[in-house]
Amino acid sequence: MAKPLTIGQLARQANVNIETIRYYQRLGIINEPRKPEQGYRIYPQETINRILFIRRAKQLGFSLKEIAELLELGDGHCDDVRLRAEDKQNQISQQIQDLQNLQQTLDKLIKTCQQKDRSAHCPIVESLSGLST
Repeated sequence: MAKPLTIGQLARQANVNIETIRYYQRLGIINEPRKPEQGYRIYPQETINRILFIRRAKQLGFSLKEIAELLELGDGHCDDVRLRAEDKQNQISQQIQDLQNLQQTLDKLIKTCQQKDRSAHCPIVESLSGLST
């Protein structure tokens, strides 16, 4: 049988800061155990798995709000979870496209700057100022 944990033990085993656990409790994505009259709050071992789930979901790009929604859905709603994962995948694809567009724009500006006469105005500054055509 797994031994219950204090918040410090939980933080160490889940490899997070104690304040992270408290923040997750305030958001309602981790339950805060009742405080006994004497001693410390005791967390069940399953809380480690929940924290690890949260960390992995954050690595995949889910916000804490989205993670809370996923946790609410639970195991029995695979189609709903998949739809949310597909939405997240589409968001990430759009962000990648936006970043690639930014990179292309910067590449063009840098090349223009490298080819420009040094005595002329900087094409990058002109572009950012809205002065270039």
